[in-house]
Amino acid sequence: METPGPDVNDVSQVRAGLASVRERIGRAGGGADVAILAVTKAFGPEVIDLAAAAGCRAVGENYAQELLSKRDALARHPELDVHFIGQLQTNKVRQLAGLVTVYETVDRAKLAREIAKRDPGAAVMIQVETSALTGELAAGKGGCALSDLDELVGVTRELGLDLRGLMTVGPTEGGPEAARPGFVAVRAAADRLGLGQCSMGMSADLEVAVECGSTEVRVGTALFGSRPVPVQRDQGR
Repeated sequence: METPGPDVNDVSQVRAGLASVRERIGRAGGGADVAILAVTKAFGPEVIDLAAAAGCRAVGENYAQELLSKRDALARHPELDVHFIGQLQTNKVRQLAGLVTVYETVDRAKLAREIAKRDPGAAVMIQVETSALTGELAAGKGGCALSDLDELVGVTRELGLDLRGLMTVGPTEGGPEAARPGFVAVRAAADRLGLGQCSMGMSADLEVAVECGSTEVRVGTALFGSRPVPVQRDQGR
């Protein structure tokens, strides 16, 4: 497992972390077309400024309340795309509409309908749950079961949302290779459905994800080091 990047205290460290992640992607067979999503979860608003100055193109947040607390910092950097990458409650969508560029974690029809209502035509990805392939190691990560994926894709398209692709979260135990069966299945599903984007892989398992065809890796500690503050978790669904 890769060790986290250095604790953040200046832009040069984030640039170095970004370069290191890009090198890891290259060694795994990926090119410049593999996007790096800078996960700013649990860091203070100042990390948004650092990410932008270092050349990051997009940031990812897991919790609605925490993302809203960074609204002012994000307003300083309109060039940054904002991806929501955590499990999302339907009652939070209204607050996030207009702030989120891509909702990566659509996992049920009810959520898709709420996004279509509050943020018509929004860019979305469907989160796929893969514990059936990786065992209990991936349980509790959230997502739509592979067996229900086609139905949810149909609903999302009927609602007029801009369906970009699929997203999945690998297991946190068992080492990077434990994620491979799920990553392979999600990439295959994206190809079958004609979806070009596949958001897979984080700081610890991005090489496996890239080998399996990921088009976006979501990294936080590899760029910014250990997370310094408690996260503002959302409650309920």
